[in-house]
Amino acid sequence: MSVAAPAAVRDASLRPMREADLDAVMRIEERAYPFPWTRGIMRDCLHAGYAMWVQERAGEIVGYGVLSIAVGEAHVLNLCTAPGHEGEGLGRRMLQALLRVARGGGAQRVFLEVRPSNPRAIALYERSGFNEIGRRPRYYPAADHGREDAIVMAMELLGDDIAKMPPL
Repeated sequence: MSVAAPAAVRDASLRPMREADLDAVMRIEERAYPFPWTRGIMRDCLHAGYAMWVQERAGEIVGYGVLSIAVGEAHVLNLCTAPGHEGEGLGRRMLQALLRVARGGGAQRVFLEVRPSNPRAIALYERSGFNEIGRRPRYYPAADHGREDAIVMAMELLGDDIAKMPPL
């Protein structure tokens, strides 16, 4: 028995990000994060050839992802679902798409960093097969000029299966 995808996911399409998408992407980025990427960072990633994808529904961008691939490794640099669209399966779908792109680009391992204060993202990554492999102290800016650690997560891309990375 198969379970049908929620309508929100079925009705969303994925496509490569274009420069013309940057205004919409930045509106989401600035609403979603207290310390958003700048437009310049997004533009530089696009011009550098990073894998950048958007998720659209009814002509509106509802999420995006940024992935770098080099020397057999990939790094999920940014994964965001527009505020108000969380919990619809869009982040999971975008992550799966980025993992397929990573595998297609020859990556054997995928890394990412996530804030410990973001349990929803941590749960998504764990359900998707990522494991915590370390911490980066004081990695992210935080309120009141403080800093927050990053949880470093990784997973192995094994053949056609995306499986949990074995303990290090």
